[in-house]
Amino acid sequence: MIAKLARLRVALGFLSGVAVLWLARPTATTLASGAAIAVVGECLRIWAAGHLNKAREVTASGPYRWFAHPLYVGSSIMGAGLAVASGRLVVAGLVAAYLLVTLTAAVKNEEAFLRRTFGDRYDTYRGGKGGDPLRRFSLARARANREYRAVAGLALALLLLGLKASYNGAFWRAAGTSLVRPGG
Repeated sequence: MIAKLARLRVALGFLSGVAVLWLARPTATTLASGAAIAVVGECLRIWAAGHLNKAREVTASGPYRWFAHPLYVGSSIMGAGLAVASGRLVVAGLVAAYLLVTLTAAVKNEEAFLRRTFGDRYDTYRGGKGGDPLRRFSLARARANREYRAVAGLALALLLLGLKASYNGAFWRAAGTSLVRPGG
């Protein structure tokens, strides 16, 4: 069950994204604040992806010195940012539930895989030792880990929230302009 849920997290993310967009009531203020938070989360993900060869090693460099799962921490920060950008508490609850369920399953599934694959090396890493803590960040590694997909997903989510804000007129009213869509 956990492995299946972990595999379905991207598909569930798209479904949750549709619900988030439907329920969102973004304004210029919530969009700017939420985008700033989400970008911090994506920057953490890029940093982590640039220090890791996924499924081929465990590493102790970059953010892995402080977090066991910095990609998931970054995703959680991104989710919090998108919840803020949406301007609705119900969306924050939906995002929190999605992240809690799917990332918990992903972490459990990933840790079981890493323990099976790397055995004692993984346990040593989890104990705060092992790996090369001085490895340098590599943009090529981040690209190889396909982090550009998360960047594109975040950009699309913020664009759609921005379009919804402007369609609702809330963006323009909050920005202090008199531009209002016809009939609104």
